[in-house]
Amino acid sequence: MVIRHWRSALLVSAAFVCVGPVSQALAQSAQTTPAATAETDENGTALQKIVVKGKRVSAPAPGSATDTPLATETTAAQIENKQITSISDLGRIAEPGVNFNRNTGGVNIRGLEGSRVLTTVDGIPLTFLSDATRSATGGVDTFDFSSLSAVDVLRGADSSRAGGGALGGVLAVRTLEPEDLIEDGRDWGGIVKYTYDSSDKSSSPSAAIAKRIENTSIMFQGGYKTGKQTDSQGTVDTYGPTRTAPNPSDYDQHNLLFKLRQQLEGGHTIGLTAESYRKDRDTDAKTNQLRVLTSRDQYLPGNYFTNDASARDRVSLDYKFQSESDDSLVDSAWASLYWQDQTRGTGYNGYRSTSVIGPIGRLNDYNERAIGLVGALEKNVDTGYLDHNFVFGFDIAHVTSEQYSSGYDNCPAPLPSGAYPTGYSACANLHTNQADTPKVETGRIGLYLDDKVSFGDTGFSVTPGVRFDWVKHDPKMTDAFADNASNPALPNGFNDTAISPKIRLEQEVNDQVLLYGQWAMGFRAPTAGELFSTFGGPGTYLRIGNPNLKSETSNGFEVGAKLGDDDLGGRVNLFYNRYRNFIDTTSLNAAQAAALGYTLSQYPQGGISTYNNVANAEIFGTEISVHKRFSNGFRALAGLAYAEGNNLDTKTFLQSVAPLKAVVSIGYDTETWGVGLDWTGVKHARGQTIGTATSTSYFSTPGYGIVDLTAWWEPEQIKGLKINAGIYNVFDKTYYDYASVRTGGSQPREYYSEPGRTFKISLTQRF
Repeated sequence: MVIRHWRSALLVSAAFVCVGPVSQALAQSAQTTPAATAETDENGTALQKIVVKGKRVSAPAPGSATDTPLATETTAAQIENKQITSISDLGRIAEPGVNFNRNTGGVNIRGLEGSRVLTTVDGIPLTFLSDATRSATGGVDTFDFSSLSAVDVLRGADSSRAGGGALGGVLAVRTLEPEDLIEDGRDWGGIVKYTYDSSDKSSSPSAAIAKRIENTSIMFQGGYKTGKQTDSQGTVDTYGPTRTAPNPSDYDQHNLLFKLRQQLEGGHTIGLTAESYRKDRDTDAKTNQLRVLTSRDQYLPGNYFTNDASARDRVSLDYKFQSESDDSLVDSAWASLYWQDQTRGTGYNGYRSTSVIGPIGRLNDYNERAIGLVGALEKNVDTGYLDHNFVFGFDIAHVTSEQYSSGYDNCPAPLPSGAYPTGYSACANLHTNQADTPKVETGRIGLYLDDKVSFGDTGFSVTPGVRFDWVKHDPKMTDAFADNASNPALPNGFNDTAISPKIRLEQEVNDQVLLYGQWAMGFRAPTAGELFSTFGGPGTYLRIGNPNLKSETSNGFEVGAKLGDDDLGGRVNLFYNRYRNFIDTTSLNAAQAAALGYTLSQYPQGGISTYNNVANAEIFGTEISVHKRFSNGFRALAGLAYAEGNNLDTKTFLQSVAPLKAVVSIGYDTETWGVGLDWTGVKHARGQTIGTATSTSYFSTPGYGIVDLTAWWEPEQIKGLKINAGIYNVFDKTYYDYASVRTGGSQPREYYSEPGRTFKISLTQRF
């Protein structure tokens, strides 16, 4: 399925045609810097540092959400060395505790996911698109790892920086800048890369080139990827509920990135960024097909195909400033004025063979367009014994979101009574050519201020901070929402404000010991779908939003220590987060339905469900890492991420919290080649599997341990060439990714398994 946005395409094209961080990081010399050393990755594990010859490494923008000692970084070199091409890959070794739910398209950090985790690209927020009625969710993975210079992860809510939607944490990706490609002493640079991954038989070429003319820099980057279904350990290639092999599918993905940067006198840099991403997947859904149909089945082999698509376009005017004098009003600043368009689409087409016989198709789109301004200013003030580092930031946006389901089938028009003619009763479930959620105009303002106060040369500092958030959702009646089969009235709007304070204490005992503790509040307003959605009708079931929902809030406590240096060190933290007004789904009883004006008996197939607030929930845990680099080239590291979560009202555990994960890695590196062995161990999930003989609603995944073997080589005969290769799941273990399969389904267990033994190889040529 192809998502078409002509206005998006025209804007991006115009940006490409019309044009013909605060400071750059230090260049690593190709002559004097070894190709591989070790470093601490400042997360739940310690990682190897692979220094790409001549490569520049940027840092988080001052005042951004991940400009904090609590955040961790995975550089482009580490992405390359570990052959990270997806968020799932990122969480495998580099960032344990970061997971990706492939079913919902949501990032999971410390047990929270979806709209409770904030994702940003160059500081610009991406919305987790949530079609509450037809599962067109996701959109936060609409970027290509080949276009990135780094990925930062902030675990837990840092209210003064991240703001709304960051209860679980922040995944902040930074795209390449021209100076990431241009080495010292040169005015141009480029990179060409090709990766093959046997897990989904994908090929992904990409290229980037940058040119500097005096104080002007320009960069083009593009990537393409094509592949098939992700492999599993299932081998039964049948139709219907006995199938364990993955459904056959094909996908195409492409991204384009353009940047123009102009350095001005006085430390100012202005720029233009244009970005476009598309991914489309078509699947032959054999699990929904049968050779012999019963009265409850519809599709013969070859008669049911699904499609899934994601799209994102962004154009931004960018500004950065780094003071060159001591008397500047501010020391550094950055800002982006942006336009962004995100879309998620799901659908299917087929031929029904038992009821409402004939062709059928659906296309469910959820689109969000945003115009916004984000940025921050930083100022250092020395008052004698006290040193102040002030940061003021802002996140202002106007967002328009629309949902629509289009389709075709052989359903006749309903009778005056609202029922369908004899033989077409199934049409009461086939609502289409309608909006399940009204058009929603959203305004948001986020302002934050914090001040790191350092006490002389004691090494002790206190950072108080506060953030103000205002969110308003204003639903608008449209013809599409008026066509909704349940004839909903336009719901009331939503308006809320929040004040979220924080305080962090730090004690730098010496240059190898940093102790810290932080308390921070978090905030998340309900989504438009949670507030305003309506799907279903009499005779079937009803799913409705709740415009009276309260915003979710959190209180987070964390203590920890960062220890050692690149040769020997580690990291440990303990955290406890308490949440109020958690938004969850609930089924209504007859009295509750009547209070809302509904008669429960009119919805016999599945009753009436809506959203409500859970008063109290908690998540707590720890993250630990240790690493050692030896002078003879050997390295070793280990890390652990553990969390548990509970609904304190129902005394049940939160199923979104992933099981304990541990990683161990050993390796050996020279200046031109290296090898590594990684072990990942995951504990069995909490609770017992819930389900029947034919379906599962909760899958308590078993524990597992897998081994990966990686290697890299830079042949001296070809300057700039690097070859990376890896064998993953070396011992061909059968295991399950809890984040993606915990809700189970109706297929046998092996259908949900991860790939067996696979390999990946990458060729990278730098110029």
